[in-house]
Amino acid sequence: MHIHSIMQRGAALLLPIAVLLSSCGTKKDEPMPPPKPAMTFQMPRDVPEFSGERTFELLKKQVAFGPRVPNTPAHAACLNWMVDFLRPLADTVRVQEFSMGGYDGITLRMSNVIASFKPDAKERVLLCAHWDSRPRADREKDSSRQRIAIPGANDGASGVAVLLHLAEVFARICPTVGVDLVFFDGEDYGREGDESMYCLGSKYFAATVPEGYAPLYGVLLDLVGDKDAVFPQEEFSVQYAGDIVRMVWSAAGQLGVPNFKVQGHGGIIDDHHALNTTAGIRTIDIIDAELVGHAAADPRRKYWHTLADTPEQCSPLTLGRVGKVLLHVLLGTKPV
Repeated sequence: MHIHSIMQRGAALLLPIAVLLSSCGTKKDEPMPPPKPAMTFQMPRDVPEFSGERTFELLKKQVAFGPRVPNTPAHAACLNWMVDFLRPLADTVRVQEFSMGGYDGITLRMSNVIASFKPDAKERVLLCAHWDSRPRADREKDSSRQRIAIPGANDGASGVAVLLHLAEVFARICPTVGVDLVFFDGEDYGREGDESMYCLGSKYFAATVPEGYAPLYGVLLDLVGDKDAVFPQEEFSVQYAGDIVRMVWSAAGQLGVPNFKVQGHGGIIDDHHALNTTAGIRTIDIIDAELVGHAAADPRRKYWHTLADTPEQCSPLTLGRVGKVLLHVLLGTKPV
């Protein structure tokens, strides 16, 4: 089972709370109590343009480094580029370095990148994506190709590209709340069936959040660039932050964005799970869930964890739509 594996309704693998995790248990997630109102949302006016073409350029730039696998030159080069890109835009940029044991006795050296706007604001929103890519194409039919690292254009680079362009927009306009962009490392490292070795960056971040850090909500982007992307309402997102799901999907509907479907989907273990269960940050996952496990009916869309996860699968139109929805949600969020 993979980190994005579809679970039975109401059941989940509960991720451990320890910083360096080596195993995971299975239990039913407890229902969350109704959240206390901490904000309101009103569709904003005069929202700046969010460029899908610019976002697509940023996606291709990441892929051009090569697979962003921890302990590789491409990983190091992309990290340096990303930090250099963010520093002139954000108020603060911090690299959260951490290490842990990997497969075959290696030591994984990883880095989360945290870029903050209005860092002194108490009311904050967390936006996140994973910037690493998978070290093996284990869904390739040809077994001789399964040990090759994937390009990770949609699975990784798409969400990062949206956040990087949002940083460019936030450098020109001031959001109504503080915003933290968090780029997680090590999300896609694990072998299939070993849940303990997935979502490494988000587990580390969730286990080490400073006391008092309590964003109003979080939004995770994963697999958000496909030409025909469909974003259902993922089960854990609804369970832990149903009001945020309703807010985002309502905004998408008002904006005429057709990719956000008001339909349920089974729970997916992704970076938002540790944020919800360990850090207590109510976080939703915007994810093209049909790609996971090759569940999509369209043969073109069966490229998850294969070498076909290239920029050609992605679209500036989809990226622009996701960014447009997020930008409206962020600018329409008002603390109570």
